[in-house]
Amino acid sequence: MKIKLDENISRHLKSLLKQEGHEALTAAEQGLLGKTDIEIGAAVKTERVLLFTLDLEFADLRKFPPGTHPGIVLFRPLSMGPLSVNRFILEFVKVTDLTSLAGCIVVVDPTRVRIRRPPLDTDGPEWEEIN
Repeated sequence: MKIKLDENISRHLKSLLKQEGHEALTAAEQGLLGKTDIEIGAAVKTERVLLFTLDLEFADLRKFPPGTHPGIVLFRPLSMGPLSVNRFILEFVKVTDLTSLAGCIVVVDPTRVRIRRPPLDTDGPEWEEIN
């Protein structure tokens, strides 16, 4: 799976994700440091990659409705230290089929995973919770 690491995630996670069989790109190596969330979202859409971020703004369904992007995974670890964040993300990646998250907004916290899938009807999607 191709993944873009937002600028708020350590670039060192890239090699760990590669060990798990994923291709990771960092916002820094693509010249996206300091860009707006809308610009990052547009890059993710153009490149058709899943975005990993710590930025709450990406969970805004009005700005990033499910189904209008390749997928956004927002991580909410207890500790924001780079090593703790990397460990938290890697644990999620090891137990998750990332391809099943295409087009979704996913919020991962220490006790649950909430998934907002693209709408199947006009009523819109509901949050799906996985414990």
